[in-house]
Amino acid sequence: MTHEFLVPLSDTMLEYYRKMADVMVELFAMDRAEAVARINERYARADTEASEHEITGHEFPEFWAYGLYYKHDVNLRLPTGDEEADAAIDIPSLERWPAPPEDSPAWTLGRA
Repeated sequence: MTHEFLVPLSDTMLEYYRKMADVMVELFAMDRAEAVARINERYARADTEASEHEITGHEFPEFWAYGLYYKHDVNLRLPTGDEEADAAIDIPSLERWPAPPEDSPAWTLGRA
């Protein structure tokens, strides 16, 4: 395990995943434990190689953070964090993904 995340990560990707968690805390007013749990739930597959996580680095952390929090709209769109691209999306009306269950191993940090 690489620190709070359940996947093997390079130093660069560890920093990137931490930034993604920071973005989720800031944008969605959730605690860090929930942000990390959401990341772990989505990306912690036992068969995933560290190099497979590098692909996420080709987008800003906001891009992935929105997809970890919101479900797509009726037109199959998700916010990306780009104000212009997101203008046509009614973000407040989007359904949210539930947090991982409290007994999930995705919760690696204590809740505040």
